[in-house]
Amino acid sequence: MGHEIDVLVLGGAGVDTIVHVPELPVPFADSHMIRPGIVTRAGQSGDFVALGTSALGLRTHHLDLLGDDPEGDLVRALHQEHGIGLTAVPQPLGTKRAVNLVGPDGRRLSLYDATRAADTDRLPEATVRALAAVSRHAHVVITQPCAHALPALREAGLTISTDLHDWDGSHPYHEPFAHQADLVFLSTTALTDPERTMRRLTERGRARIVVATAGADGAYLLADGELTHIPAAPPPAPVVDSNGAGDAFAAAFLHAWLHGTPPHRSALHGTVAGAYACTIPSTRTAAIGREELNAGVAGLERSEQPGASYS
Repeated sequence: MGHEIDVLVLGGAGVDTIVHVPELPVPFADSHMIRPGIVTRAGQSGDFVALGTSALGLRTHHLDLLGDDPEGDLVRALHQEHGIGLTAVPQPLGTKRAVNLVGPDGRRLSLYDATRAADTDRLPEATVRALAAVSRHAHVVITQPCAHALPALREAGLTISTDLHDWDGSHPYHEPFAHQADLVFLSTTALTDPERTMRRLTERGRARIVVATAGADGAYLLADGELTHIPAAPPPAPVVDSNGAGDAFAAAFLHAWLHGTPPHRSALHGTVAGAYACTIPSTRTAAIGREELNAGVAGLERSEQPGASYS
């Protein structure tokens, strides 16, 4: 049976309020004058992955809980504007929202509203199975209640990816995602020994490819038992914000990988897309296109030193 959907994204739909601050941590004061202003826009992790894969030509569908509220309207409008399929399951607690404090150097601190989710939340199994039956791949965001959908995705025979973000390598919340995915992304931010964590993921779970992003230091790829350093791509414009860089990396990697590109070259696609995302102000939602992505990868390949492997 043919696939109607290339990438089914589960979870991670929501709204961010962007607040630019003079520095992080924010200096204590009675008040701060904020420029370029405070902006609320649709776009959390699942939204950004869906935007990225869709912009690169993958048929993308997004499934998540959304409230009947202004924030949910913003999420629906984002998907409609970019032609991304969306199945919105009613969420009485409201649409996920967060406040992102963004420093002058592009670093951010995210404050998530924990009142808009409950431990009992579930994506309807019948809906998950129906979408999985016509999908090729699922990218599962680590938001509640996506872990409960993993068995149905596995039974449908999809390949699965996930992004553990700043996991410390031990927090149990992340383990269902970490151990059920074929392809795992994570950040090195909270890892004291990235290689050890990456290898444990392949030993304890299903993952055969693990990618750990390291910001300006590029990324590390574990594939076929070999750990390789992937160089950071030069940003095409000044860096203004790191928000969404990891999601952009994942989307571009998936685009290349699902087209049969080897993991190393897929990771080059990821670094180029991640660097591009860092040049987009956090008040906007934009994804790299195929032409610019391919040009960036070609530039990296011309300058890359072969054989940079680590044991």
